[in-house]
Amino acid sequence: MAALIAIILVLAVVALLMSIRIVQQYDRGVLFRLGRVIGVRQPGLTFIVPLVDSLRSVSLRIVTMPIQGQGIITKDNVSVDISAVAYYRVIDPVKAVVEIENVVDAINQIAQTTLRKVVGRHTLDEILSETDRINAAIPDILDPLTKNWGVVVSPVELKDIQLPDSMKRSMAGQAEAEREKRAKIIAAEGELLAVHSLSKAADVMLQHPITLQLRTLQTLGEIAVDKNSTVVFPAPLMTTLQELGSFLSRETAARPVLDMAPRGAAPCGPEGAAGTARAAAGLATPLPEAAVPPPRG
Repeated sequence: MAALIAIILVLAVVALLMSIRIVQQYDRGVLFRLGRVIGVRQPGLTFIVPLVDSLRSVSLRIVTMPIQGQGIITKDNVSVDISAVAYYRVIDPVKAVVEIENVVDAINQIAQTTLRKVVGRHTLDEILSETDRINAAIPDILDPLTKNWGVVVSPVELKDIQLPDSMKRSMAGQAEAEREKRAKIIAAEGELLAVHSLSKAADVMLQHPITLQLRTLQTLGEIAVDKNSTVVFPAPLMTTLQELGSFLSRETAARPVLDMAPRGAAPCGPEGAAGTARAAAGLATPLPEAAVPPPRG
């Protein structure tokens, strides 16, 4: 009798140990009794009927699932290799166990096909510049499908975009041309502003000529700072050119008069032919009496 009681006690202890289950805080326990779902067990200590019940734990934490790179043809017929990462979590433990056999494989496959579908609707420029919009569009397509499995997909992020080498060279050339364009525009705008400033400065100098001399002295001071051995001094160039032009005009007017005078003829008047030519040029002064040759005959 004592042996029987001992055996019963041992079996009771073993049954008690087999019936104890602990559900973690981040899990939920789906309880099956004879193959049927009878409920969900919350975190903490719970009991089941040995050999009759079975408890499957389902994690409710967010799962990070990488999506391997795959070749995709964009809307403008450019082949790119895109990899991404998806985040999902279980919101209904019963559906995640009953409705689908393997949640991880299902999410992986449907995320790849959805990624290919969404990226194929955009051009390469849109993929590179509007990544946030593409990332937001993928969960919008996945959620209606995955909610039937008790799973919700949070963000799907494009992780890496691999371009062909020829496309990289083309984009690099385009970017360089764009930078050169901006540089030329900025330089032209700077020159335009400089021209306006110089025009205003010229107007001020025209009204106050002394400012030109002050500017000249300032330039000489700046040159002297560098300890240069050669100093270029700005001269009144326009005045010099006007004087040169006047001189050439007088010389041109005097040349016909000299050509019309007969060779060997006596000079007319006390100044002679030389005095006539110099007077025509506007440059001569009367020669002294001693310099005038005596008349012949």
